[in-house]
Amino acid sequence: MTKLPFGTISVIFVAQRTGVDDAGYARAATMMDRLAAQQEGYIGMDSVRGVDGLGITVSYWVDEESAKAWRDHPEHAAIRDAGRDRWYAYYSLHVSQVKRSYDWKKT
Repeated sequence: MTKLPFGTISVIFVAQRTGVDDAGYARAATMMDRLAAQQEGYIGMDSVRGVDGLGITVSYWVDEESAKAWRDHPEHAAIRDAGRDRWYAYYSLHVSQVKRSYDWKKT
């Protein structure tokens, strides 16, 4: 991810996987990554997952309306329901606005 513009909306999703249906989860995650990238207002995403199944995904949106449109997208809602049913033991979600953004890279 590169430096984000002031006011970018960050949606922070922290989730603990159940370990159930890893292949189905991987397919759904790939599909959601591709679908999110097609949405108006999408800037990008950062994601990590530990060997214990705890993951953090941060998606970036140009404004609150874009983030809410993604939240309400029917395919995203269906996958969210599947996640609650199968793939996640728990999750938390936080929405914030970027006030400052910095990049650094070792040369």
